[in-house]
Amino acid sequence: MIELKNLTKTYLGTGQPVTAVHNATLALGKGEFASIVGHSGSGKSTLLSMIGGILRPDAGTVAIEGKDLWSYTDLERSRMRNARFAFVYQFASLIPTLTTEENVLLPTIFGGKASLADAERLLELVGLGGKIKRYPSELSGGEQQRVAIARAFINDPSIVLADEPTGDLDEETESEIMALFERFNAEKKATIVMVTHNTDLAARASRRFKMRHGVIEESR
Repeated sequence: MIELKNLTKTYLGTGQPVTAVHNATLALGKGEFASIVGHSGSGKSTLLSMIGGILRPDAGTVAIEGKDLWSYTDLERSRMRNARFAFVYQFASLIPTLTTEENVLLPTIFGGKASLADAERLLELVGLGGKIKRYPSELSGGEQQRVAIARAFINDPSIVLADEPTGDLDEETESEIMALFERFNAEKKATIVMVTHNTDLAARASRRFKMRHGVIEESR
């Protein structure tokens, strides 16, 4: 499903160049759940952005089902991200003037065939069936992140990229959010790549990687 070969990204600042990702190579099959652990500045978020077609690598390739992601045009890549990728970040980033169900349906504006019933079903799955008409300001941080997860799955993505999805939550809530990812991974067979500082949560993934100074290696 995802194959990275010799992926490299260097940032040119006012001082010395900084290589955020160096020669990253890995392969993930359909339905695998991978976690990537590393300190801040280790290159995790940069790697995720390149996998998602947001940030162009300086060298190497990102192949999705055998085709180089960066061989697509900008428009083709944008359509692919909407149809096949989903992104979950540390902050839910919900639209404050939209209700819970409207936020979940937001990605369908740009493509997809999901209906209001599909949004309501997903909200039931994440435990928010009784709050579909609520606004973000009426939800807790953990509930907002549940909405973000439901939104991520509304277009039935084949790849989910999660960047510190529990970083702003308490221990009990982050465990509940992790359980949702595990459930969707099992039921939807989506390939999930999750970046996290939390080694306990990372250990629950089926594949585990570490990043240090831009270098990625699989944990045994």
